[in-house]
Amino acid sequence: MVRAGGLVKLAVLISVFLIAVFLAFELLEINMDFNLGSIFARPVQVDEGPTKPVKYKCGLSKACPAGHFSFKMASGAASVVGPKVCLEDNILMSGVKNNVGRGINIALVNGRTGELIKTEFFDMWAGDVAPLIKYLKDIEEGTVVMMATFDDPATKLNDEARKLIAELGSSNINNLGFRDNWIFVGGKGIKTKSPFEQHIKNSADTNKYEGWPEVLEMEGCIPQRQG
Repeated sequence: MVRAGGLVKLAVLISVFLIAVFLAFELLEINMDFNLGSIFARPVQVDEGPTKPVKYKCGLSKACPAGHFSFKMASGAASVVGPKVCLEDNILMSGVKNNVGRGINIALVNGRTGELIKTEFFDMWAGDVAPLIKYLKDIEEGTVVMMATFDDPATKLNDEARKLIAELGSSNINNLGFRDNWIFVGGKGIKTKSPFEQHIKNSADTNKYEGWPEVLEMEGCIPQRQG
């Protein structure tokens, strides 16, 4: 009886040992599979460096749609800093380029290609309005006309010059006065008033600089001429 009981106990111990070994191997296999799975499933980290901010043409706040030219411009600051005109990331007029001056600054651009045709400025304080009138009359159909003032744009302006500028799409040219600031984008042959225009009066109550109003800035997208 004693020997039989010992054999039973031994059998039980062997069974427990075998079960323990089996469970140990099972756990080890699961653990190995988990670790290997974790290693192979881990995504590869790519160091792309700091993200650069998106830069749009002429420093616009957003990109223009297809079929449009990006532009940004500013009027002159008092009698010190000249106006600046940018189109499609190209500076057309600025003090740095040395092609701006007192009065009305004008850049003519091909309405189909966006290429600069020519730039000019007309002194409306000490100059003559006749060259400005001739210049405006000679602008070809389909030309984009970009204008920005510097110092005084209006003393020598007469009704004929104002009418020619109004025909380019300006709504405010007839109100432009001594030392006012004004920026405008229009076109030869435009059928409606241009949405691209800003005007601020020279006023002792509101002037930012002594004797001059604050600088005007404007940006936008000019529709490309088709055909």
